[in-house]
Amino acid sequence: MLGYATLVTALATVVSAGTILWDGRFNDMTSSADLDKWSWANQVGNYQYYIHGTGAVTKYVNLSPTYKNPADNGSTQGAKITIDDTAKWNSDMWRTELIPQTKAAINSGTVYYHFSIKRSTTNIPSATNEHQICFFESHFTELKYGWVNGESGTSNTNLQWMVGGQSKWKVELLADVWHNVAYEIDFSSNQVTFWHSTGADPLVKTAGPFSGSTSSNGADWHLGVLRLPRSGNDGTGAEDWYFSGTYVESGPLTTSVASPK
Repeated sequence: MLGYATLVTALATVVSAGTILWDGRFNDMTSSADLDKWSWANQVGNYQYYIHGTGAVTKYVNLSPTYKNPADNGSTQGAKITIDDTAKWNSDMWRTELIPQTKAAINSGTVYYHFSIKRSTTNIPSATNEHQICFFESHFTELKYGWVNGESGTSNTNLQWMVGGQSKWKVELLADVWHNVAYEIDFSSNQVTFWHSTGADPLVKTAGPFSGSTSSNGADWHLGVLRLPRSGNDGTGAEDWYFSGTYVESGPLTTSVASPK
């Protein structure tokens, strides 16, 4: 028989869990080669995969249990997304990005875009280049890393949350520290709020709400990284970025890093 405290905790856990509208946690994928099954003529799987370089999929995306946040027992594996000088798509920008493949209403009402992100001690991202991370086409909200146009100096090692191009939160991006994120987006009232934690800690409201355009067609959120060129200051080596626990839910917000099973 459950004790009172245990029962209350269990009920709170159930109540706090939202409804997953789109699941991008890679749990149903054998390897990143599954991404190649998707095409405009054969829209299968959870991701659209077309923003990448000319190399094999394993040059840009790889999956492994070692790539996920260990605290997220709802995910069986995470993704290592790589950009390098071959990862160019219709531009000179380095970019490898995955787009949700779904007909769910991930652009309506109040929804939460979840993901965890980190870097490691190898293939370190260039601090002299602007990186746009987990962004919408209109860039109403996104993460950025590295020197951002308009800043002083020549480099920046901060991870920043941006609203309409304005920094609202920042922290130094240290190696092997998982940053857990939820974008709370109210598409009805055009507001965005930032939830954040590190490691195994539950998400807490960190910044916002702020007004934004909240423009999305439901197929324009980019999981991955776009790096802008910067003449004379371009980093030259490949960069690895790690992602875990990616999904979109309707409320109430799941604050636990252990994503719903």
